[in-house]
Amino acid sequence: MKTTRKNRNFITLILAVITLLLLIFILLFYFSREEKGSDVAPTQSEALDIPFKKQGELAFIEQQNSDTLARIDIEVADDVDARARGLMYRRSIPENAGMLFIQEVEEIQSFWMKNTFIPLDILFVDTNKRIVTIHTHTATEKEWNYASTEPALYVVEVNAGFSERHGIDTGDRIEFTLLK
Repeated sequence: MKTTRKNRNFITLILAVITLLLLIFILLFYFSREEKGSDVAPTQSEALDIPFKKQGELAFIEQQNSDTLARIDIEVADDVDARARGLMYRRSIPENAGMLFIQEVEEIQSFWMKNTFIPLDILFVDTNKRIVTIHTHTATEKEWNYASTEPALYVVEVNAGFSERHGIDTGDRIEFTLLK
């Protein structure tokens, strides 16, 4: 009888230790995810006040008679991290400003609006700097993609409605200069 009681006590002790270790593991996992914080994106109320930093100028040129339709100041996203962040988490950009994305390869490009709180027009531009696709008034904070209909090397994001207000259409071109 004593051997059985010892066995039961030993099994109970083993189960208690396993339960305690499991509980510690779950708590460590939970708190390590909370500390990272990068997995949790800000909500609209947590949008960041990131100031616009002029890195160049861009002109929209009319296809038919080469008139300048509009000029904007641009920020440039020309590396992987800058392209991935884009205009995410921002509250606003100036009316006559935008972001120029310079891709590594001319191909069908695709952008999404997750964590983007500003309604935008997205203009896809080919190697010859001709606008091939325009998506106007994109929906904010959505996870669907806005893609070019033809290969593009550049993408320009401006405030929603900018393209319509300035008569910018597919076939028009862009020209830009970057600050040194």
